[in-house]
Amino acid sequence: MNKEYGKPEEEEIRNRLNQIEYAVTQEDATEKPFSHEYDQKFEDGIYVDIVSGEPLFSSKDKYDAGCGWPSFTKPIEKVEIVELEDRSLSRVRTEVRSKHGDSHLGHVFEDGPVKEGGLRYCINGAALRFIPVDKLEEEGYEEYKSLFR
Repeated sequence: MNKEYGKPEEEEIRNRLNQIEYAVTQEDATEKPFSHEYDQKFEDGIYVDIVSGEPLFSSKDKYDAGCGWPSFTKPIEKVEIVELEDRSLSRVRTEVRSKHGDSHLGHVFEDGPVKEGGLRYCINGAALRFIPVDKLEEEGYEEYKSLFR
């Protein structure tokens, strides 16, 4: 990655995000299943952290898991995702956060497509911003165009 990504100041985050985006990314909330348009979006492009802009997932690794949240088999670059143990419910889960923005994204589960490695990154659409392949260069993500050739 050529860009520097980081978490903006709190005031900027509050001014830029709507209520659910803020609750999900900054307060570890979960949006309602089937409530975000990205659940059924399969257009070519990448998904970036809505807070920091760091690239997270490619539409090439997205699939319909039927769970109501956007699901991916893997991140674009594993080193850009932070996984933490989450004991907030009655079971242990693995939380997924963005490395630079420290945004809560969702969770990763071991019930994904076996042929693709068996993982399901179950991600809140409210934590993401979609950049279509034809806008990658314009938005400063030209190095990711090669994912779609």
